[in-house]
Amino acid sequence: MDFSKIEFLLSVHSLKQLPPATLPEVAFAGRSNVGKSSLINRMIGRKKMVKVSGRPGKTQGLNYFQLGDEFFLVDLPGYGFAKVSRSMQDSWQALISTYLETRETLKCVVVIMDIRHEPKAMDTQLIQWLREQSISVLPVYTKIDKLSGSKRQKNARLLDAGHTINAAERVLFSAKTGQGRDELVSLLARFLSD
Repeated sequence: MDFSKIEFLLSVHSLKQLPPATLPEVAFAGRSNVGKSSLINRMIGRKKMVKVSGRPGKTQGLNYFQLGDEFFLVDLPGYGFAKVSRSMQDSWQALISTYLETRETLKCVVVIMDIRHEPKAMDTQLIQWLREQSISVLPVYTKIDKLSGSKRQKNARLLDAGHTINAAERVLFSAKTGQGRDELVSLLARFLSD
């Protein structure tokens, strides 16, 4: 994957705005402030392609990025704590769930979780729901640089057990050091080729 050809396409706030389903798509989901934007920026090798914010709820639409004529990368709004109105959160939820259920070209949803925290019910619910919908899931545990090796492994095992994830099915990732980037890109290429 040549990420030098990536460009922002549009921010979708209603299903009518979705681009034509001509390319495969990979969506990135995660709780607010889990490091989703930082992960995407590190993966594509750009520091500011996806806006990073310390304020939960910064991403307010389905942000589409196009990688040449290969695929779309879709940055979904964070779920959980966000400094926006309840009606705005409900609107996101309806848009996201309809998008995930109906987008024929969606190949995989990367579900991003902070390795420092115990399993969260919202992550478990999302992963289970995606599995029930027969949508491929790629769990990624971020911020691994913030834990020592033994603590990192312990927390990864807790998240695996809490979300019923096989260790071989997920990626440990650091946006700061880039650890896990090559593995993530390799797995995404596999999903996109299916």
